Amino acid sequence: MGLQPILAALLLTPVTLTGQPAAATAPVTIAYAQRTQTWELVLTDGDVVEVPEALTKAPKDAVNAGASAPFLVSGDGRHFFYYRKSDGLFVERTLNGRERVVSRRITAFAIDEEWPSVSDDGSYVVTTTSAPGVGVFVDLRKGKTSPPPGKTDAWGFIGFSPDGGRLLLAGDRLTMFDRGLRARTRLKTRLWPTALANDHRTAAVPVGKEQKYRELRLLDLRTGRASRTVAVGLPRGQYIDDLDFDRAGRLIVRSKTRTGVAIYRVSKATGKTTLVRTITRPDTKVWVLPGDDTYEKWTEK
Repeated sequence: MGLQPILAALLLTPVTLTGQPAAATAPVTIAYAQRTQTWELVLTDGDVVEVPEALTKAPKDAVNAGASAPFLVSGDGRHFFYYRKSDGLFVERTLNGRERVVSRRITAFAIDEEWPSVSDDGSYVVTTTSAPGVGVFVDLRKGKTSPPPGKTDAWGFIGFSPDGGRLLLAGDRLTMFDRGLRARTRLKTRLWPTALANDHRTAAVPVGKEQKYRELRLLDLRTGRASRTVAVGLPRGQYIDDLDFDRAGRLIVRSKTRTGVAIYRVSKATGKTTLVRTITRPDTKVWVLPGDDTYEKWTEK
């Protein structure tokens, strides 16, 4: 099953792009993935790595034949995930590593009926489904696949803490689980956060008109107390398209622009934004940034 290691290594031979390379001392990671005739990884040093063994579309025997096949990159830019052509299984790779099957329960047959999400360090995968609800939970460190907690799939998956140590799910109560799916915190609240900090206590909630969020609140998962609403200082016409915490506990907002994506650090107290960097969209139909879910606003033209 799958490619032989030597052949896989040959397929990952990089092709150099013109442009400015990253600093020589910086570790090379994945800047983004793009889909042309095949999936490609664009690295932080400007090199391009083709991944021809990755499906670009759901196969003919899939529920949604011809649908776009997800390709994910972990937030740290070191791991990438795709459905492989040989057998339709969802696999994980590093730039110099071999394919590893995430779970035999995650297959290309269910593309567009089931959507995988990946932790920042690439060590945990959760699938959400069209039910709606959740499917499987896979701890890649332990090689363990688990069913949904509480013997029910009626959960809304919110996300991981940046360290991958906690998962936040919404049901009758907002519940934080550890990697073994043991409940650590339960909270009755009307708020729907989208990000969990590494203190395993603070969650961030976008506020405003759906798809046009420009404000946020912070929620204490232990006490249930929420902060006042803070207006985020984004340029006119930009919105909170992705809200998260970094490993240091700082709020990070990604916002779609006319030319790509802008990434900001946001003051929790004032909402003042500091531009961290901008990423220009490549001239391809589909591209994927590290930390993206299966679909983000900037994913397709």
